[in-house]
Amino acid sequence: MVIEAQSLSKRYGDLVAVDSLSFEVGRGRCYGLVGPNGAGKTTTMKMIYCIVRPTSGTLKVFGMDVTDQPRQIKARLGVVPQENNLDPDLTTWQNLMVYARYFGLPRRLARERCLEQLQFMHLSDRADAPVPSLSGGMKRRLILSRALINNPELIILDEPTTGLDPQVRHLIWDRLLELKDRGITLLITTHYMDEAQKLCDDIIIMDEARRIDEGSPPELIRKHVPAFVLELRAGGELRRRILQQFPHLSHQDSGQNLYFYSGAAADFDGLLRAWPGVERVLRPASLEDVFMKLTGREIRA
Repeated sequence: MVIEAQSLSKRYGDLVAVDSLSFEVGRGRCYGLVGPNGAGKTTTMKMIYCIVRPTSGTLKVFGMDVTDQPRQIKARLGVVPQENNLDPDLTTWQNLMVYARYFGLPRRLARERCLEQLQFMHLSDRADAPVPSLSGGMKRRLILSRALINNPELIILDEPTTGLDPQVRHLIWDRLLELKDRGITLLITTHYMDEAQKLCDDIIIMDEARRIDEGSPPELIRKHVPAFVLELRAGGELRRRILQQFPHLSHQDSGQNLYFYSGAAADFDGLLRAWPGVERVLRPASLEDVFMKLTGREIRA
């Protein structure tokens, strides 16, 4: 196993950030941590890449304990943090070269790796550009390029595509899938359930510092939600009347939208005939439906 966590916990005084988390990540897999803000995802990531020490439990990466051998672990992984921590005083090329030297790469090999990663992330034409002149998507691709400079066996990505346009998101998805095909292990946090469903082989859903379920996206969908979802735009009195007329249908209510669930699309026929003018979407169930069911629809800080 690349990562082995057993009863892993992290506390900051009275605050429990991660509570008795156990999981394993196999080589060449993409593993996802998803959950609301404050669920403990980023803290878990930071313990894995040896920035935060666990309070209790055990955590091994590449068979090494994170508290005993952090330098050896860091040498074999790449990290894409949430924040943009590029050096704004350097160019794209210089950011990569400096980082390559942190790993002790000889100058010739460092140059080869920089050229390779710029090409891989479609940044070759921006090699001499100062970082402040790059777009948000270019900066994110540069951070990913930097994480690959040491040929890592494990890449840790904390919300890698937040705020990016669809074209850049799909480029990064393609590159991550290509890396997985090479046998590189990926650990990712994301708030985009479509991203998790597309990339991840296995997912832990976390809430309030704890694991609430784990499995592949198809397994989680089959386990927690029926096959079909009908979304209706219905608030106020309309919402009340629909629920009064169809109390037998399983549903969730977000105030202005109703979400009905069933194993067969035909089960919604009566509702659709009764309310033909209501804005609606009938679709297959998704990982986002699982997420909403398990963690609720209320806003988290």
